Amino acid sequence: MDESIRQLIRGDKRMLSRLISIVEQEGPQGAQVMAQVFPHCGNAYCIGITGPPGAGKSTLVDSLVKVIRSHGLTAGVIAVDPTSAYSGGAFLGDRIRMQRHFMDPGVYIRSMATRSNPGGLPRMVQGAVQLLDAAGTDYVLVETVGVGQTELGIMDVADSVVVVMMPESGDVIQTLKAGLMEVADIYVVNKSDLQGADKMVAALGAMLHMADASDGWSPRVIPAEAHADVGVAELYEIILEHREGQAAEGLLEKRRNERSSREFTRALQAGLLQQLHEGLSENEVLRDALEQVAAGRAEPYSSALKLLEGGISHTLPAPPTRATSQNL
Repeated sequence: MDESIRQLIRGDKRMLSRLISIVEQEGPQGAQVMAQVFPHCGNAYCIGITGPPGAGKSTLVDSLVKVIRSHGLTAGVIAVDPTSAYSGGAFLGDRIRMQRHFMDPGVYIRSMATRSNPGGLPRMVQGAVQLLDAAGTDYVLVETVGVGQTELGIMDVADSVVVVMMPESGDVIQTLKAGLMEVADIYVVNKSDLQGADKMVAALGAMLHMADASDGWSPRVIPAEAHADVGVAELYEIILEHREGQAAEGLLEKRRNERSSREFTRALQAGLLQQLHEGLSENEVLRDALEQVAAGRAEPYSSALKLLEGGISHTLPAPPTRATSQNL
């Protein structure tokens, strides 16, 4: 085991930040880091917080961290933000989000950019969750940007998914359109002091009454005022109930295994796609086929199938070699 991994396991936050930065680069060095920390993962519980912009997700996360710390437990927060067109980094900084926890040694906060990821959450979010897990963090909270597929992508990292809404967010049917009914374990109607909150809680409850509860868990709906820490302690208790119920039925392990399988498949797809792009410029067979299609002399779909049937994997460039431990 490398010394850097030993420092991580001892809870060294400087090393944690450094290793997360390495994993964010999504190269061979990051893959080596993840391989070494894997045996030390599986103890942290990951909570996903998602929902439409303006619903108060960051405020809820801030308040939930306060509850977690009141129980003597540690927390890590990964805030997934939009990508800056100029720097490529996240728009919002962690100091702005979590001012009252900034100096707390039991809280680690990291902002990560979406980087225009088309499939939901960036792949490195899962790596950051695992690094926080290996560092001994009790709870990891992942807050998504709340736009498009990132809301559904939270399933790929979270053990419990919390969807945050607010009374003025519009028709509850929009939640169905977003597909959130299929991913949420708990609904929080935030800003419940506003007009229409009771109506939204009742509407969500009515829809969930008709939802499938084949896994033994019926999603809950609770009102909250996160800015005043109202309802957040109750949310934490429901999260504990969901965690204990999953563990008792063996569903937590199943959920995590399914996530690992999806992560493995996505990593394979990403690696093969990268090799294919490199092969288009370096491999004569692929380059000729692309030129035929681009010139309108061949049909794209049938040309691609012909190459696949002929077996093109052996013609693709080899993947990059793994970094040595001296580079960590």
